[in-house]
Amino acid sequence: MNIAVILAGGSGKRTEQDVPKQFINVYDKPIIVYTLEAFQKHPGIDGIIVSCLEGWEEILKAYAREYGITKLKWVISGGEDGQASTRKALFELKGVCREKDIVLVHDAVRPFVSSEIISDCIAACQRYGNGLSAVRFQAETIVRSRDGISGDEIIDRQDIMRVMTPQAFHYGKAVWAQEEAEKRGITTVYINVLMAELGERLYFSKGSAKNIKLTTMEDIEIFKALYSAEREDWIK
Repeated sequence: MNIAVILAGGSGKRTEQDVPKQFINVYDKPIIVYTLEAFQKHPGIDGIIVSCLEGWEEILKAYAREYGITKLKWVISGGEDGQASTRKALFELKGVCREKDIVLVHDAVRPFVSSEIISDCIAACQRYGNGLSAVRFQAETIVRSRDGISGDEIIDRQDIMRVMTPQAFHYGKAVWAQEEAEKRGITTVYINVLMAELGERLYFSKGSAKNIKLTTMEDIEIFKALYSAEREDWIK
């Protein structure tokens, strides 16, 4: 069984909008619905759980009914950060998921996730035990700086991978990591960082530069442009 864990607990303060960023409408559809549709349409996804911003749970359920997101089985209140939201979702699935079932943790505000990315993430987890969507860094020069003013060490771009979501893990391992974090007082925000801190080796799956995280209004404008371009391609 493969379950998508969608993190939608953020308030989106950096967009400076009254509506949380995951619920902002783009072409008359909330951003989170684009994300849910990607997992709804994927044949390998058996169910979806959303860690939702408190107070927006019923609105999300209404959107799911409106847009036919039938795989959405659970909506829970999110936590104070990404780790807490992930932990709450994983613990909610106790008694539902088995040890070797796969959970795919994904940001609600990455609506441009493709079917190919989801498939490769699942395949990597099946093969290696985990799979992190990633792309090799190929753009600007990276300079290590400790004060933000100057730096004297160039980091080879070939040594850097840009990790994004979805990130797939066996359910039992993901729960173990969250329980260890509670025991050890580890408060890191992201599950991949938590796994690394616990000594786990991380494996990469296919990512895409298009799979952007919508953090600011500028990001949302980029998503609009990408989505518009995709629709034009479909028409052709």
